[in-house]
Amino acid sequence: MVDDLHKYLARLNLSMRKTQSLICVGLDPVISKMPISDITKFNCEIINSTLEHVCAYKPNLAFYESMGIEGLKHLEATVEYIRLYAPHAIIIGDGKRGDIASTSAAYADAMFNQWGFDATTVNAYGGLESLHPFLEYTDKCIYIWCRSSNPGALEFQDLIIKNRANKPVKLFEEIALSASKIKSKAVVGIVAGASYPHELLDLRSKAPDIQILSPGIGAQGGDLKAVIRNGVDKSGRGLMINSSRSILYSSQSSTNYGRAANIAVKSLKDDINKLLCENGFDW
Repeated sequence: MVDDLHKYLARLNLSMRKTQSLICVGLDPVISKMPISDITKFNCEIINSTLEHVCAYKPNLAFYESMGIEGLKHLEATVEYIRLYAPHAIIIGDGKRGDIASTSAAYADAMFNQWGFDATTVNAYGGLESLHPFLEYTDKCIYIWCRSSNPGALEFQDLIIKNRANKPVKLFEEIALSASKIKSKAVVGIVAGASYPHELLDLRSKAPDIQILSPGIGAQGGDLKAVIRNGVDKSGRGLMINSSRSILYSSQSSTNYGRAANIAVKSLKDDINKLLCENGFDW
């Protein structure tokens, strides 16, 4: 089991070193915002323009499922293109799946066997037991939805509960701590939004070695400096910064959107690497 965990993390670290990047690009197509109407062509151009500067891609399944069968065909073509032209990149299937028993097993089968994603996002509302089917996959990673980036996250995620030691903690803090202690054949990480960077420090202290996927940089206004300072592990890694809209829709020109995406992702990478250096880390 340890060897399998190391294989996944070795591949992730290799991708980060190859690109000198902590960036994950979210491939979330919205027709009304796209400069062209062909989703596959759009995604492929974004990939061509960013592959040298990102360690991962994260298609959010909702955007494809909302278009029915045609949307899933675009997703399939996009995944195949990444595998062919950006083989170093980790592909995260963002579906936030979560249920119990055979339904959870079917979700895990879909994410890892049918789609072949390297990692997926999951929902732990059913308790850690509900994640067991996902945890049985070696060479894979699951990111447990822990702290989302929306303002309404506080409504439930900040609820004070009593943990196993009968001490009061916030619900999202207990999820992170539990995630760090799961015994699993898969790598276990958490999703923690960049909109709450001050809480990343607390999450990192509770789970010093856990992988963190942090959305919310760019269009959602996350504080990049604080996210880097608070989110990386002791080696300056362990964190993926997800950016979607600010890269995908940086231009509305049908002939220039790829170049604009390239400029946007290079600028973000430079900003992140400068901050890493300021915090004593380098490639």
